[in-house]
Amino acid sequence: FGIGLGDYMNAIHSAENVDYTRRTRLYDIYNDTLLDPHLFAVTQKRKAGTLRRRIEFRRDGVPDDKVNAQISSPWFMRFVEDALDAQLWGFTLVQFYINDKGWIDYFLVPRKHVDPVLQLIRRRQDDTLGEPFDAYPDLLMITGKEPLGILARTAPYVIYKRGSMGDWAQFSEIFGMPVRKYTYDAADPESRAAAMDDAMSQGAASVFLCPEGTNLDFIEAGNKTGSAEVYASLIERCNAEMSKAILGNTLTTEASETGTQALGTVHSKIEDELTDQDGLFILNILNYEMTDIFAALGVNTEGGEFVFVEEEELTLIQKAELLKKAHDTFHLPMSDDYLYETLGIEKPQDYDRLKAEQTEQSKQNHFAGFHEMVQPKNRFFAQAPQGDGALEW
Repeated sequence: FGIGLGDYMNAIHSAENVDYTRRTRLYDIYNDTLLDPHLFAVTQKRKAGTLRRRIEFRRDGVPDDKVNAQISSPWFMRFVEDALDAQLWGFTLVQFYINDKGWIDYFLVPRKHVDPVLQLIRRRQDDTLGEPFDAYPDLLMITGKEPLGILARTAPYVIYKRGSMGDWAQFSEIFGMPVRKYTYDAADPESRAAAMDDAMSQGAASVFLCPEGTNLDFIEAGNKTGSAEVYASLIERCNAEMSKAILGNTLTTEASETGTQALGTVHSKIEDELTDQDGLFILNILNYEMTDIFAALGVNTEGGEFVFVEEEELTLIQKAELLKKAHDTFHLPMSDDYLYETLGIEKPQDYDRLKAEQTEQSKQNHFAGFHEMVQPKNRFFAQAPQGDGALEW
């Protein structure tokens, strides 16, 4: 927590030094700033948009169970999250291998031991020389859009925010609690000691001890509420800037007095666009950059592709209502197997017998209804004379 803007700028200059690149101090600052709750929350929120989408490998449009079994294992979720961190840190370097259980796994190379410019891996973070990337064929270097990562944009706001929080805490400690005044007889040392003991036993608020016959004036801030709002406004501004840097908006993380539902919808769409970009970033890694690694690990991905499985947003009740409308209004024929699968209903073992009985009962009900329809109805003149119809008056 002792970092300042001078430390940050020196770390940036060291990282951008072409002749002697040093990123160790910058990554220490990144780790330190991620302790900020707001920054941590917005970074997790951005990654969650991609992590909640299920990825599947398909060949000719058909899911490949062998490949999907590998990417359904625990390593894959960790890998996607570490790959997304490349956007925050600037890069991610991983080394793949097959573990003892026959599953794919990987090792995340510590970023402070990697020189992404010279493509070296240093045994110690302060070493000058190291091993080149080419010495390890099972390495995968994932680079983000920005060389130093998005965290380079958010670090200054965390520094400003911490300074403001410290000033606010000091302001609250000084002006937020009342000051107690004690007077004692200057000629009586014991009375001063007794006053001091009483003051210390009543809490940690500020205390002034004055001998009798002296004056003490309390000069307080003219607008305590306004002064406190300055600190709050600065902290809110820092949080808003961090939200915009990570998520591209502010209304999906913070409430606003002037924000409307329409404006919130626009901000949500911006966040969805970033999620789509991150999703395409992951698919490009899997479909293009990892083909040789998958082949070396014994996973055949030739002729297929990794895709996102689009999840349906309709509830079961909504699906049932749509199916009923399709049948009653549009008279669309639907197979029973489709209905069982869509509604999540288990198909009975004696389905054929039950279906036959249901069909027979439906025929009988239809015949009974038709028979009733063609029978003569009792009418008002049902008992009229059957002669020539002449009436005698």
